Amino acid sequence: MTDATRKVNPLLRPLFLAAGVVLTVVGVIGLVTPGWPGTIFLILAAGCFARSSPKLEAWLLGHPRLGPSVVAWRENGAIPRKIKYIAIGSMVVSFVIVLLINLSLVWTVIVGVSLLASALYVGSRPEGPKAAG
Repeated sequence: MTDATRKVNPLLRPLFLAAGVVLTVVGVIGLVTPGWPGTIFLILAAGCFARSSPKLEAWLLGHPRLGPSVVAWRENGAIPRKIKYIAIGSMVVSFVIVLLINLSLVWTVIVGVSLLASALYVGSRPEGPKAAG
């Protein structure tokens, strides 16, 4: 049992396990679906597995296709360049859609500032190994 697993209420472990499984499935779908993020769901799944099943966490981290981006994030907050481009590009497309649907100025500014802050955060992360996104 890891430190993270020991700190979790035993009644919550099944919920973390179920969430980890669901997040892994969504992450895998994201890897094969254009425009759908996969890595963030895998990072969240690894966190859930750390609190419920060290064996599944080790499997996810050691998986040749799913693990590298999660490990890169855990080690130094790295986001591969390709994934940065996809993420920031998706944010730009999202903002264009917001502009086209004519939200009020207040909501347009809120969404724009939020997307800009997110894009700056993603762009400022170090680049890691090539990973699926």
